[in-house]
Amino acid sequence: MTPEPIADLRSRRGDEALHAQGARGMFERIAPTYDVLNRILSAGVDRQWRGRALAELSQAPPGPVLDLCAGTMDFSAMLVREAPPRRVVAVDFSPAMLEKGRSKAPGAEVIVADAEVLPFADGEMSAVVCGFGMRNLANPLAGAREVKRVLRRGGIFVTLDLFRPTRLSTRAFHRAYARVVLPALGGWLSGDRAAYAYLARSMAGFYTRQEYERSLADLGFSDVAGYDLTFGVAAIVRAKVAA
Repeated sequence: MTPEPIADLRSRRGDEALHAQGARGMFERIAPTYDVLNRILSAGVDRQWRGRALAELSQAPPGPVLDLCAGTMDFSAMLVREAPPRRVVAVDFSPAMLEKGRSKAPGAEVIVADAEVLPFADGEMSAVVCGFGMRNLANPLAGAREVKRVLRRGGIFVTLDLFRPTRLSTRAFHRAYARVVLPALGGWLSGDRAAYAYLARSMAGFYTRQEYERSLADLGFSDVAGYDLTFGVAAIVRAKVAA
């Protein structure tokens, strides 16, 4: 089952369970080829994006870091190599994706869980980073609300994602990439064209960076700020829980 894009679900909250079920099944199917496709489809630049996202965690208080929607655990792998070492927890709703990435970060805790209902106590985490995951939640605001709950005072939340672009040139690039390149190349290499067609639609159905920033501020996050990467293809948004 291929889930509907998030934009189609915003007015139909009763479909959230259906969306979550479909999204989980999709990522289970594409897990074997996910890493290879990421490197090819991004020309490797996603690694630079991740490095910049993790740099935004430098002002977080000491304590555990949550890799939310961890997928194949690229962020977790980078986090466990940091010195001094700290507790790193990888959470994703797809067991197959986590299993594919487990060997990258042997020091990380791995938990299969729903990003909208996290199995952590209030204030348990000092930082949360989410790479390309908020876009795939049936209710991104519910996920952000859970992040705020599990973060301690002064905690940092960093989102790296493919937000809906606002620049005319970037919109044209996104449109061509999403409609032609992603389904064709992703489908050819993974054997699942429908999955990559969904991922393409999810970009068009997500918030702009500015809309997402306003949503986080409305939820009570402070110091919300973001910036574009690679001509607006991706973006980073950083937010804080007031001390």
